[in-house]
Amino acid sequence: MIPAPGFWQNPPERPGIAAHVLAPFAALAMRLSARRIRNGRHRRVGVPVICVGNINLGGTGKTPTVIALVERLKSRGRIPHVVSRGYGGSLAGPVKVDARTHRAADVGDEPVLLAGFCPTWVSRDRYAGAVAAVAEGADVIVLDDGLQNPSLAKDVSLMVVDAVAGFGNGKVFPSGPLREPLADGLARTECVLTVGSEQAQLQFAARSPMPVGTVMAQGTLVPLATGMDWQGVRVLAFAGIGRPEKFFATVRSLGAEVIRTVALADHQPLTLRLMQRLEQDSFFKGAQMVTTEKDATRLPEAFRFRVLTVPVRLEVADWSGIDAALAQAGIVAG
Repeated sequence: MIPAPGFWQNPPERPGIAAHVLAPFAALAMRLSARRIRNGRHRRVGVPVICVGNINLGGTGKTPTVIALVERLKSRGRIPHVVSRGYGGSLAGPVKVDARTHRAADVGDEPVLLAGFCPTWVSRDRYAGAVAAVAEGADVIVLDDGLQNPSLAKDVSLMVVDAVAGFGNGKVFPSGPLREPLADGLARTECVLTVGSEQAQLQFAARSPMPVGTVMAQGTLVPLATGMDWQGVRVLAFAGIGRPEKFFATVRSLGAEVIRTVALADHQPLTLRLMQRLEQDSFFKGAQMVTTEKDATRLPEAFRFRVLTVPVRLEVADWSGIDAALAQAGIVAG
């Protein structure tokens, strides 16, 4: 796995020499992104569209946020369908994901996981995917990622931020970790959701003060109770997500004895050869292999019952900011 450059996490007031050297390339990226968004078609499909996206490269907690949001929408009587690009999958779509027959190699790992919570569509053309979802009965579309995608008009955009990483040095790629300038992203966002522990939330607030008037919400990823007693269990933990260290910390918090951690690239294929190496290592260390729900969708068939998962769910302390944005868009009752 190629780690993000260290200077990306420098304080905004001291972004680093490399950030300044790369500034011309970042300026070009900003112009191209702004032009693409400005010239997009932003079409409507007859039902509200909620975008769950981010401004950072890498993982921020979008998938757990989508799960929490669709569950909340269903509790309010809505019929949400998720539309995803299907990163890492071979199918262009639009195709409705069937977790019984589709594999991560077909539609991507996140859609396979999301399909267990509500109808999920993979489509590289987000508009076409949304049209297909509406034809199948969706009365609200939840766009998984796509804050910078201009093909669909969004009624509500929720920006998800990892509270530990924050916005890094505040610079746009390659000078920093952002896809576009923060001010541009915030201008198209109704609510910012920061994901992390109480301590991480305090650190985010101190390091990344938000503009006055920004609607904020806070969430925490909490392990789902499965009945498994992890206390003292020796484990080899591996993860191919945006920030694998978050998963490793979660496993430790359950009381497991983490003998080894393996940080893989985000969405990295779990080949039979790789899994055989991990299994051999875990055998000699007397450890149980453990991974995330998302990674489990990419496991070879032979390993699906030999690797345990630690599912997590997003708990939002106060939904009022998100609910207000949904109510203002007419998606839920105020």
